[in-house]
Amino acid sequence: MPATAPSHHPRRRRRTTRLLAAAATVVTAGALAAAALPASANAGESHRSHGGHGRYQDVQLLSFNDLHGNLEPPTGSSGRVTEVQPDGTTKTIDAGGIEYLATHLREARKGNRYSITAAGGDMVGASPLLSGLFHDEPTIEALNKLDLDVTSVGNHEFDEGAKELARLRNGGCHPTEGCYTDEEFEGADFPYLAANVLDEKTGKPILKPYWVWKQKGVKVGFIGVTLEGTPDIVSAEGVKGLAFKDEVETINKYAKELQRQGVKSIVALVHEGGFPASSSYNYDCDSPGAGDGISGPIADIAKNVTPQVDALVTGHTHAAYVCTIPDPAGKPRMVTSASSFGRLYTDTTLTYDRATGDIARTAVKSANHVVTRDVPKAPDMTRLIDRWSTLAAPIGNRAIGYISGDIDRGGTESPLGDLIADAQLAYGKTQDPETDLALMNPGGIRAPLTYAASGGEGDGVVTYAEGFTVQPFANTVNLKDYTGAQLIQVLKEQVSGPNEAAPKILQISSGLTYTLDLTKTGADRVVTDSIRLDGAPIDENATYRVASNSFLAGGGDGFPTLNEGTNELVGADDLTALEQYLTANSSAADPIEPPAADRITIVQ
Repeated sequence: MPATAPSHHPRRRRRTTRLLAAAATVVTAGALAAAALPASANAGESHRSHGGHGRYQDVQLLSFNDLHGNLEPPTGSSGRVTEVQPDGTTKTIDAGGIEYLATHLREARKGNRYSITAAGGDMVGASPLLSGLFHDEPTIEALNKLDLDVTSVGNHEFDEGAKELARLRNGGCHPTEGCYTDEEFEGADFPYLAANVLDEKTGKPILKPYWVWKQKGVKVGFIGVTLEGTPDIVSAEGVKGLAFKDEVETINKYAKELQRQGVKSIVALVHEGGFPASSSYNYDCDSPGAGDGISGPIADIAKNVTPQVDALVTGHTHAAYVCTIPDPAGKPRMVTSASSFGRLYTDTTLTYDRATGDIARTAVKSANHVVTRDVPKAPDMTRLIDRWSTLAAPIGNRAIGYISGDIDRGGTESPLGDLIADAQLAYGKTQDPETDLALMNPGGIRAPLTYAASGGEGDGVVTYAEGFTVQPFANTVNLKDYTGAQLIQVLKEQVSGPNEAAPKILQISSGLTYTLDLTKTGADRVVTDSIRLDGAPIDENATYRVASNSFLAGGGDGFPTLNEGTNELVGADDLTALEQYLTANSSAADPIEPPAADRITIVQ
């Protein structure tokens, strides 16, 4: 399918600074409660004593995170956000799609001469077929057209390793598949920042640690980091030769370096996040008191990052929040996240003090805005989608199965999790009839299967593109032998060790059952005596043949015991296993019904 690589042509010049035409978006939520600025602070139009400009200058920061290559509007729950109404009720709003995101951002910029667009990582990876099939080149092209200025790396930027990340940044055709069109891929117009990702041999960051935006005497520095635990959630091959350092120590180090260079206004782009008390995007995170409305890793990070950093743009948890969390000096500081998949963007006003070169944090305001689909589509994005869709259509539109209703991925045990585990067990048995069971990590299931047609295929038809959206990682299905004692330990690792605070409940194949007692703590939450395979207790001394994807088989997601299996057999990719199962077990006349998700008994 890839075209022959053309002769090299000159790269277009990368942006350094530019004048962005855009308008001020009225921001109402998340304003820092503190003393007002002097009367002379109205957009810097009075007090012409700083190089012909007023002392105070509002700088617009537009941000988003965790796009994951969702160029087309995401479907199902992945394409909706929840909004709190004035009377306390909630409603859902369809949201997302790069054609709409572009329109919203361009409208938001109008009238704002000082506007920056930044992202919090995971722009690519775990992408739908339209982008993932082409190693996310379409997404990078879209972000260039979107005028993205800068982004941090996220864990998913390492799904295909540091060399592939460098290619997305610098351009060039794919090393094995070549060029997909008659033009060479030009790479990103924006810098990727990776301050805490070091080459183990040199000890230096693999990409720039920071970047400075400059406009008519205004300077804002950006430091980008991903979560220190990236190696635990990315395949070992993807992070080979890399070291991931502490987020706070790294940010503080480079904040000092920026200060020495005279850059005193600093924003941290942190691919780590938190969990707000409400799932509604417009929840007033500060209503109980500053910082009380959010928990999770970002709360601890924000409390310890140096006060020299003026705001944190975050991500990873796919949550929506605009919160103030006190810095180490006790001063409130804005921390934001715009959900995921391009459903929201954050509009933050940073008031820059030309006299000090710093942000007057008492004036920082921020709010999340919905990327609604009731605005005109950006024509350039429509053309981009159409061009790549034409290339993807012969593959993506092929029917691979039939379902009788929505098969969801939500819940401790999900119907889709059961279906995928059953598919991997069935595939495992084709490779080795002695295969006993299959385990699937919930984080590897990226979208539900929806009954409603996504295109012209008809309701209930599962296309290859839809299957790809569910399982986009191209993990292989691997078989390994474990003792019964090891299998029990694996189940206990769901709720202990690194998974104790935030359990990762594996999705299990038919025949495996047990009780999860959430009234207990740690490993005791898995009731050992309740574990059964086909009704029989697990024999700690017996050997069990287990199918799982290569990420899990390598100990990913905090399951080190899965890395200890023996007699490994590496099979085809997991999407092939799902396709074979759907094709063999469904038809238009006899579609698959959503599994009951009743294999794990939960006590609460």
